[in-house]
Parts: sequence; C-alpha cells; structure tokens
Amino acid sequence: MITDPLFYLLAIPAITALGLGKGGFAGVGMISTPLLALTMPPLQAAAILLPILLIQDVISCWVYRHEWSAWNLKVLLPGSVVGVGTAWLFAAYVPNAYVEIAVGVTGVCFSFYTWFGKVPAQPRRPSVPVAMFWGALAGFTSTIIQVGAPPYNVHILPQRLDKLTLIGTTIIFFALVNVMKLVPYFALGQFSAQTLATSVVLLPLAVATNFLGLWLARRTPTELFYRIAYALMFVISLGLIWQGASALLKS
Repeated sequence: MITDPLFYLLAIPAITALGLGKGGFAGVGMISTPLLALTMPPLQAAAILLPILLIQDVISCWVYRHEWSAWNLKVLLPGSVVGVGTAWLFAAYVPNAYVEIAVGVTGVCFSFYTWFGKVPAQPRRPSVPVAMFWGALAGFTSTIIQVGAPPYNVHILPQRLDKLTLIGTTIIFFALVNVMKLVPYFALGQFSAQTLATSVVLLPLAVATNFLGLWLARRTPTELFYRIAYALMFVISLGLIWQGASALLKS
C-alpha cells in the first residue's frame, strides 16, 4: 500500500471529483488522474482509480437502472469497443499531449458553437455512423488520457434528453467502457498488490462522495444541469489544451 502523505492529500480531492462525476456531473473526475500523477506515473494513478471507478459504477448503475436511452447505448457501444481496442494497440505510440490538445479543441469549438452559433431550437438525434464515431472517440480518449466526456457530450447534449435519462445513459455507457478497459490495463501490467491495496483504502471515501454526487444531480433543476454540463465541458476542454501544450513545451 502507498504510504506517502502527499499522495493521500491529493487523493481526497481526486476521489471527491470522481464521486461527483459518477453521480451525474460527467467530466468532473478528469482532474483525478492528473492530481495523483503529481506523485506517481500517470498509468499507475489510473490503475489505482479504475477499481474504484468500477465500484462507483455499480452503485450509480443501480440507482439509474430504469433511466437510460437504449438507442444511444446501442449506437455508442460498438464504437467504444473499437475506440478502446485502438487505444490499446496504439498506447505506446500515440503521445498523450496531442490527444489532449485535439480533444480539448473539439470541446471548446463545440461549446462556442452551442453558445454563439445558430443551434437548432429542437432536440436533434445524430445519424448512426456519426454516433458510432463519437462513441469510438470517447472510448479511445477514456483509455488513453482518462477523459471521455468531451466527445461523448458532443454526441449526447444536443439531443436534450430528460435530465435523469441523460445521467443514467452517461453512467451506464462509461461503466461499460471502464469494464472494457480492464483488458488493456491488465495486458499493460498496471495492476499490482500495491495499487489494489491503495484502491481498497480509498474506497470508503469514493462510495461516500458517489452518493453525494447522486444526491446533488437529482436535485439540480434540468436547465441548470444542462448549463453546468456545457460549462464543465468548456472548462475541461481548456484544461486538456493547457495540459497537452505544457507537456509538449517540456519535451
């Protein structure tokens, strides 16, 4: 088990962010891996968080088991399988910095288009090929840089789903993507007795913050929830651009 006090000082906000994200505010948890990566390699940080994510997924999926969009999962999941598989094949060859910048720019452009462009007033459903593309990109970026929310939100938010249906679909989609990620993480040798023991120590906090996130999401008015979702996407995308650019400047 990790005993470094600095690690646990950073783990508290990281796990809290994960809980809020798994409660329904998709993307908040993107800060978790970078925070833990301040004290260890990023892949090791991701390996510590993945078992925690899976437990949180079980809780959240149970809460939202009756509130999800079957059509969205049917078109997104085949793409995500391709995305996770591609990320596994190219993990050693694709620089994370370039992926972060590309995903960040996509998210920022989509946010600006939503806020300032001529967006259709009525909800719109994308075509199946387009949906599969965004599902693949979400699976790829979730595996490579632990951030799948921006491409996923580009697909899901314009549909203006009922708030609880949106949250349930998001939770179930990323829960299944996390299960898919077990295979490449095991293959890359990222799980060890030390990482798993550390995950167990952090689990009680993870469960508590998960329920906090679920409570907050259900009590947030629908219009406010959508405004928060778009704002989070914008901030997260800016963070990805900054993170990627900083890595390139250091290299």
